[in-house]
Amino acid sequence: MRATAAEVLGIEVSLLQSGMGGVAGPELACAVSNAGAAGCAGGYKLVGEQLSAMLARLTSGTDRPVGVNLIPEVVGPDELDQQVAQVLDETPPRVHLSLFGLPGDAVFDRIAAAGRQLVVQVGTVDEGVRAAERGAVVVVQGIEAGGHLLGESSRDELVAELREKVPAACLVAAGGIGSPEQASRALAAGADGVLLGTAFVATRESRAHAYFKEAITAADAVDTVITDVYEIGWPGRRHRVLATAVTSDPQQPAKFIGKTVVEGKPYLVPRFSSAVPTDATSGRIEEMAMYCGLSCAAVSGEPTAAEVVAEFAGVLPRTGA
Repeated sequence: MRATAAEVLGIEVSLLQSGMGGVAGPELACAVSNAGAAGCAGGYKLVGEQLSAMLARLTSGTDRPVGVNLIPEVVGPDELDQQVAQVLDETPPRVHLSLFGLPGDAVFDRIAAAGRQLVVQVGTVDEGVRAAERGAVVVVQGIEAGGHLLGESSRDELVAELREKVPAACLVAAGGIGSPEQASRALAAGADGVLLGTAFVATRESRAHAYFKEAITAADAVDTVITDVYEIGWPGRRHRVLATAVTSDPQQPAKFIGKTVVEGKPYLVPRFSSAVPTDATSGRIEEMAMYCGLSCAAVSGEPTAAEVVAEFAGVLPRTGA
């Protein structure tokens, strides 16, 4: 009998929170973990003192299993090695690593040798098989997802195909899951748990800018588009976002449209930047990258992270259940 996501990660409910860069800080990750699910802080391009500061807040904010998300394709191999080393050296064993996309074999080996749990998000059957063969919890991302897209298949189709290929693997469905009903559909397709992103963007603990939160709660699926315009900082990847003046007219000049602060360091934000608007961002928020999945129609208000976990807990596999 295969293990649920709750059993593998040592959590109460088989629900994972997406480690969204900028939005998913330690505050959100800890709140999700303290509610019995798997929180995850976005590491993105943080390294050195900036990453250490984030890890310190993460590990002090919860004594439960929690994750750190890293993105192999947006940092070079040396930076990824340093990020992995910092997470392994500066956090206790209950902190798992979550990778958006496949890493090289050396990264798999290093994490396995350290005895850490590994979560890998994929968008194709072949990548899912490889991640499963290396012992990872496999997050299966469908085209319904908000943010950067790793494949072209629908969520349940991809889950079903992977389940057939790797029957014993722990599969977590992602994309378009905004309600317990959608979570149940993903489980019926063969998933052992679900990952939510958009639903957590709108929570009180999220660091998303207030305009971003309000836009998501007001949106329906038809208000999202798949585009590649927000490429500065993350080129070569399509993404699902809320439609903006930038997605409708990508011929505009790539001039600076705002400012933001990341772990105490200020940055200018150019038009077409892949960076999301956070509570530390100012400027033309309405033109920035607001990643949003098809699940937005089911998102309303500004709930706490614990309330989101509780909403889904009744339909998801639990430890010992």
